[in-house]
Amino acid sequence: MLKGYDITIGLEVHCELNTKTKVFCGCKNEFGGEANAHTCPVCLGMPGMLPVLNKQAVEKCILAGFATNCTINDIAHMDRKNYFYPDSPKAYQISQLYHPLCSEGLVKFSYTDDTGSEKQSQVRIERIHLEEDAGKSIHDAWGKSSLLDFNRCGVPLIEIVTYPDMTSAEQTCAFFEALRARLRFAGVSDCKMQEGSLRADVNLSIKPIGSDTLGTRTEMKNLNSVKAIYRAIKSEAKRQAEELSQGKRIIQETRRWDDNKGKSLRMRSKEEANDYRYFPDPDLTPIAVDEKWKSELKKSLPEMPDAKMQRYINEYSLPEYDSGILTSDPDISNFFEETLKHTKNIKSVSNFIMVDMLRIIKEREVEFSDVCFAPADLAQLINSVDNGIINISTAKTTVLEAMFSGEGSPDNIIVAKGLKQMGNENELLSIVRAVIDENPTPVQQYKEGKQQVIGFLMGQVMKKTQGKAKPDTVMALFKKELN
Repeated sequence: MLKGYDITIGLEVHCELNTKTKVFCGCKNEFGGEANAHTCPVCLGMPGMLPVLNKQAVEKCILAGFATNCTINDIAHMDRKNYFYPDSPKAYQISQLYHPLCSEGLVKFSYTDDTGSEKQSQVRIERIHLEEDAGKSIHDAWGKSSLLDFNRCGVPLIEIVTYPDMTSAEQTCAFFEALRARLRFAGVSDCKMQEGSLRADVNLSIKPIGSDTLGTRTEMKNLNSVKAIYRAIKSEAKRQAEELSQGKRIIQETRRWDDNKGKSLRMRSKEEANDYRYFPDPDLTPIAVDEKWKSELKKSLPEMPDAKMQRYINEYSLPEYDSGILTSDPDISNFFEETLKHTKNIKSVSNFIMVDMLRIIKEREVEFSDVCFAPADLAQLINSVDNGIINISTAKTTVLEAMFSGEGSPDNIIVAKGLKQMGNENELLSIVRAVIDENPTPVQQYKEGKQQVIGFLMGQVMKKTQGKAKPDTVMALFKKELN
């Protein structure tokens, strides 16, 4: 919330499609590799070279449209967007302006606002169009020279343009994450922001509270993390408010967000469509999308996160919160469903994934897709707890940590580290009696009615047995001895 002003935000989200080849040539579409190794005369814009449209790129754009509840248009055209930057060798970009593939969509989601209240929201999608990505400029630390890598040039890209429906950083980030999840579940992109396959431009303006007239907007380019989007919105809204409070006017311009400095910097005045002199690309024919093709693609669309979440609630009787986390990422939901093929303890699988596994993943700063053990291994660990082989504490700490470190299956780790629970009553009885003898004060407190101190006594047994004592057996022995 900005004192005295309302914020208006729209996004332009750029998403690289995970096709095997580039959008207009047969070069590999993959991240990394030796500079300029994945190039050919077509994507380098050599004279006389003709583009050939990648059908898979068109299909993935349409799938993205279905995933965001768009209308898929019957006819789409490829247009030339004319500009000269060093990373665009043709001096134009093949894109879509007049007749995009997808239009008029809607994404519904929930978010927590800056007061901590849970809100239901929706953002309208104006259009999703197909285009080609540009190359990459690599600047030296002193700003004196630049190198160009054209491996990314010609990579198929969709641009998702929203209406200006968002009014806060919290709402915008929640929408962006909901959109990212839908694109990943649809299978159109890996959406790895750290590799540049998903990035956002933020269009932002402010206006006095109650005013019907939108303020002058600025655009911040190429934000490559949710954190950067959040910080950029907060900073730019504050900057515009300070400018207006000093009697200055906001200039419509394109700005660059510097996440290290925490501020946006002016790049250039904001271009409009007519500045790019769009015209239909004469080398590419219109794209006709008939009803049969649409129907086939729609049937191939995987289950979306909101539908999957509702199924988890109904089928597995999971709380809405748990289901929301489990369906926030296709890697998580796939792991969850595969684990359930090997164990019947649904709630335990849910807890291990959304609490313990996600905690370790966050601590190690990795992705869920980097997990090095199989769902069957997690099921084996859960079954070991359910069968009384190890206790839950040992499973969640020692064994799970070892599994993340690649030390083998749960069964092998349990044997190698000697983690099997001690369940022999005679063996545990001597330890229980020793703890009672060593702690007369807590024992007396227990006899006086403070039954909660039995937790302390249990802890002493666990300490002596290195966490291997069977808790229910120890509890029964304590109660028998103390009573």
